[in-house]
Amino acid sequence: MGIRRYDRTQYFVTPQGSSLENVRSAYDRWSLVYDHDANPLPALESGPMRAAIGDVQRRRVLDLGCGTGRHTAWLSEQGAEVTAVDFSAGMLAQARSQCRFGRVKFVVHDLHEPLPFAECSFDVVVSALVLEHIGALDPFFSEIRRVLAPGGRALISTLHPSMFLVGSQARFTDPDSGVIVRPGSVDHPFGEIVMAPMRAGLTLEAIEEHAPTLEFADTYIRAVKYVGRPMLLMLAMSLGQRT
Repeated sequence: MGIRRYDRTQYFVTPQGSSLENVRSAYDRWSLVYDHDANPLPALESGPMRAAIGDVQRRRVLDLGCGTGRHTAWLSEQGAEVTAVDFSAGMLAQARSQCRFGRVKFVVHDLHEPLPFAECSFDVVVSALVLEHIGALDPFFSEIRRVLAPGGRALISTLHPSMFLVGSQARFTDPDSGVIVRPGSVDHPFGEIVMAPMRAGLTLEAIEEHAPTLEFADTYIRAVKYVGRPMLLMLAMSLGQRT
């Protein structure tokens, strides 16, 4: 896979055409600073996502693309039986360090492949800030539907598609080299993000768009230029009784 260099930035091509090993390597490097680099998007996302998830006590919850475990740890603390999935060993190592209590199962898996779980295995599926790294949406949402139990819910958050119009996508500064790395993002149209779960047979319950405020930008300075612009898109979905 080629890397284009410009002004100390490494750009990995999008997941459809990139080497999985190179993308995984980028996320392993990101895991070392992910929770400490003042990225405004996870901070903007955490509150709305947890409010949307609601009560998960004694629920079987699947955290798809768990990253460093910021939601995994919270879900476990709320009494859920959590299965946390990520393709980056570095991210999973960070997640394990955060989840010292409760029942959490960690699984290394590439979300471009079918999920290694039986049908109806989970009551809730959570996927936070992962969608821009998924090449094909239809298989992804079809797998979510397959593993959801009747009456289950799915909560998805992602970088708002409008952010791509201003050149914003996932990136981090490598802690060793100081190089800005973009691991690879897919610009999914808003309509496709909404329609893909519906094609998979999920019922769309809510669409939320969240923009940073001036108060938020006082803490997360990288959000200043996006005040008033939607940075975050969230979908809440459900699955009725199977026929």
